[in-house]
Amino acid sequence: MTPIIYHNPKCSKSRATKDILTKKNIEFTTVEYLKTPLNTKDIKEILTELKISARELMRTGEVEYQEQNLANENNEDVLIQAMLKTPKLIERPIVRTDKGTVIGRPPENILTIL
Repeated sequence: MTPIIYHNPKCSKSRATKDILTKKNIEFTTVEYLKTPLNTKDIKEILTELKISARELMRTGEVEYQEQNLANENNEDVLIQAMLKTPKLIERPIVRTDKGTVIGRPPENILTIL
C-alpha cells in the first residue's frame, strides 16, 4: 500500500509530516481533504484503524465545533456527519500505511508505521 496522507497545506504539522516522508524518499499519495472530502466509509475505517472515537478525531477548538454544538453530542454517527459536512473539523494530518494509521501530531508519530 502506498502511504496516504490526509493533508491540509495550511497546517504546519501536516507540512512537516509530508517533509518527513519526502526526506525518507517514501512515495505517498496526498489527499487534500478540504478539497476532496472523505466519505463515511473512509472516516469509519480511519476510526477503526486508530481505535478511537469520532470525537477523538475532531478538532474541538475550531469555531465550527462550537457553532454546531458538538460538545454535548455523544452520537458517533452525528459526529461523523459533522466531519463530513465540515471537513475542517477532522484532525490532521492522518497517515495510513500497510503497517497502520496514525495522526501526525507530533509529525514524528508517523515513524511508527513506516
